[in-house]
Amino acid sequence: MTKIEKIVLSYSGGLDTSIILKWLQETYGCEVVTFTADLGQGEELEPARAKAEMSGIKDIRIVDLREEFVSDFVFPMLRANALYEGQYLLGSSIARPLIAKHLVGIAQEVGADAIAHGATGKGNDQIRFELAINALDPSLKVIAPWRQWNIRSRTQLLEYAEKHHIPVPSDKRGEAPFSIDANLLHTSTEGKILENPAEVAPDHVYQRTVDPLDAPDAPEIITIGFEGGDPLSLNGTAMTPAALLTELNGLGGRHGIGRLDLVENRFIGMKSRGIYETPGGTILLAAHRGIESITLDRAAAHLKDEIMPRYAELIYNGFWFAPEREMLQALIDQSQAFVSGEVTVRLYKGSASVISRTSPWSLYSADLVTFEESAVAYDHHDAEGFIRLNGLRLKSWAARNGR
Repeated sequence: MTKIEKIVLSYSGGLDTSIILKWLQETYGCEVVTFTADLGQGEELEPARAKAEMSGIKDIRIVDLREEFVSDFVFPMLRANALYEGQYLLGSSIARPLIAKHLVGIAQEVGADAIAHGATGKGNDQIRFELAINALDPSLKVIAPWRQWNIRSRTQLLEYAEKHHIPVPSDKRGEAPFSIDANLLHTSTEGKILENPAEVAPDHVYQRTVDPLDAPDAPEIITIGFEGGDPLSLNGTAMTPAALLTELNGLGGRHGIGRLDLVENRFIGMKSRGIYETPGGTILLAAHRGIESITLDRAAAHLKDEIMPRYAELIYNGFWFAPEREMLQALIDQSQAFVSGEVTVRLYKGSASVISRTSPWSLYSADLVTFEESAVAYDHHDAEGFIRLNGLRLKSWAARNGR
């Protein structure tokens, strides 16, 4: 085994990473630096510091990344209207490159030669972390305990914790809990009954949203302001990216918006079923498409829609820092120069519906589209030649086929 002098561990303070911390100390006998990212997961993070201190860690990093997460990762992705397999708003996928970026930065700062993470050998996160680390600093080694140690079951995991006096919460001792990932963009839940896609997800799985059937009977109307493709205000009040998303999460959750029950195709090669809640992100996607509908040229809008699945797949598969994602981002960002204005959205019973949109850069012309008399010169006879030229190849095709 290669000699490791110092390790930076992506550390949540939960049972798994607490066990991993002890295993790293025992296996490598070197200094471990812990890094805990505050991405708006809604949990108190100071207990993670206390647990790390109990394990003898001297260098403990807990960093608030909420604003960076939304402004530098979520918003660029939103400009593309990114959806993986047409539905998933990529809440977990987009958080991993940010965590990896800071893991690498800390490793470089403290002179560590390895980074460790707690992702399992079956999931997507191991790929996302490690591809990002490869792109940012290929000299760093990666330690993935779930692929290296001899712990093969939950029972063995708990036995290891007992042996090394690692506290095991009472709710972790019985049946395996749901696997939950949360940040400011979304909450995802996997495991237990959800592993059978034929089973209906129980109500208690949902954490951020009410059942749309139980949402208020009266709709709520909100207005979101955009500039250069990014949302910057709510109901006329300017807000920071994280504050805006937080507020929209509350509004969307109250109206049951952003629920998704999805069977997806993991990059690793298997299908998995998860429950996702992305209330604020769902509202922003609808609003962003609303402002684009009047500010983007038709061909530009259609081109964006053509490349979006590829862009979303790159993020899902862990290629945020890859050159092809950056190339697509440059194209997407260039398209957003005039995507500015306000969109009014109605929130009601699980839906976020655009009901009006306005922009100083609008391409919409009421004079052109009206059924009434117009001051804009438009010769209806021009349509005849347009149709004739477009129909020419169809006539040739039909003649050849004997129609």
